[in-house]
Amino acid sequence: MGEIAFRTEKLAKVYGAGATAVNALRGADLELPADEIVVLLGPSGSGKSTLLNILGGLDTASSGKAWFENVELTGLKDRELTRYRRDNVGFVFQFYNLVPSLTARENVALVTEIAQNPMRAEEALDRVQLGGRMDHFPAQMSGGEQQRVAIARAIAKRPKVLLCDEPTGALDSKTGVTVLEALTSVNDELGTTTVIITHNAEIQRIAHQVLFMADGQITDHKVNDHRVKPSEVSW
Repeated sequence: MGEIAFRTEKLAKVYGAGATAVNALRGADLELPADEIVVLLGPSGSGKSTLLNILGGLDTASSGKAWFENVELTGLKDRELTRYRRDNVGFVFQFYNLVPSLTARENVALVTEIAQNPMRAEEALDRVQLGGRMDHFPAQMSGGEQQRVAIARAIAKRPKVLLCDEPTGALDSKTGVTVLEALTSVNDELGTTTVIITHNAEIQRIAHQVLFMADGQITDHKVNDHRVKPSEVSW
C-alpha cells in the first residue's frame, strides 16, 4: 500500500440526544489508500453515508478524529471545511442534481468557474464519453447520461478525491455499467482516489479494496487480488 488518502480513529457521529439519539457511527477506524477505488458495502443504516459525508467535509463528527492526507478534518472550522471541499473533493450522488435549464456543457462549467485549476468542460465530458451530447439538456438525456454529466462536473475541478454515494442506485444494469466504466476510467487516467457506496455487492469486484460496514463500524476489509471490468459485473 502506498500513500494514505483518509484515516480515521474512533470516529463517531450521534444525531439527536437522549432517548431519540441515533448513533450513526460508533468508533469507525479505517485507512483508505490514495489513487485507488474503494467500495463501501453495508445495509441501510450501517453508517456508510455518514462516514462519506464526514470524509467529504459535508458533516462533522461527534467524537474521534479523521484526516485527509496530513490535514485533520475534525479540527477544521466551517470556512476551512468549505475550502477543503472546494479544492479537493468531487461528489457524485444517487440523484444527479443537474440544473434543468442548462446544457451538459453549462452544468459542468458551473464548477470550473470556482475551481483553482479546472479542466475545460468539454474535456471533462469527453472523459465520460459524452463529447457528442454537450449541448443537450438533462431532459434530453437518459439517466445514465445525466449521471455521467454529474461525474464530469465532479472531476472538472481535478479533485484529489471522488466520493460517490450510490451512483448507480437509480439505474438499470446496462446503464449502471456505463457509469462504473466512467468512474474506473477517471481513476485509471487521473489517479483520483474514488470511494463508492453501494448496496450492490457485485460492484465490489471493480474495486482495489472493499470495506464492510455494520452498525456504524468497519467490520471487515479485503483487498481484491483480481479486479474485473465493469462490463463483467452482473446486477
